[in-house]
Amino acid sequence: MMGTRDPVSIARQLNIGIAIVPLGEIAGNYKLLKRKRWIFVNEDIADSPLFRVVVAHELGHAVLHRKENCAFIKNRTLLLTSGIEREANQFAAHLLITDDMLKEFAGYTEDQFCDCTGYPKELIELRLKQPAAF
Repeated sequence: MMGTRDPVSIARQLNIGIAIVPLGEIAGNYKLLKRKRWIFVNEDIADSPLFRVVVAHELGHAVLHRKENCAFIKNRTLLLTSGIEREANQFAAHLLITDDMLKEFAGYTEDQFCDCTGYPKELIELRLKQPAAF
């Protein structure tokens, strides 16, 4: 995809704006404003590994659900079962966790993988359960 798996670079290539703003309990959200796609990320996670997860998740909405406005609620969205949230989670899991990474960390437990990458456990669980659909 676009020569990179970095969600920020992909968003730039797709002309999707990224803004870091105070969002309270919301980790991030995707909005279509005046025909411009925007990803908003909570300033509280701007310097954490969760930043890439949130951008990847919201990028999933921007690509898969262009006209929907969607919010990623801290510590909850990876467990949600609604169709569009599940699709955005799967998109993020497959974008961020490559087959090469799975091979590299083959001898690790899920917890060890998360300690090394900073990704939430739900992300690796999704990646291992769901075949790529993108």
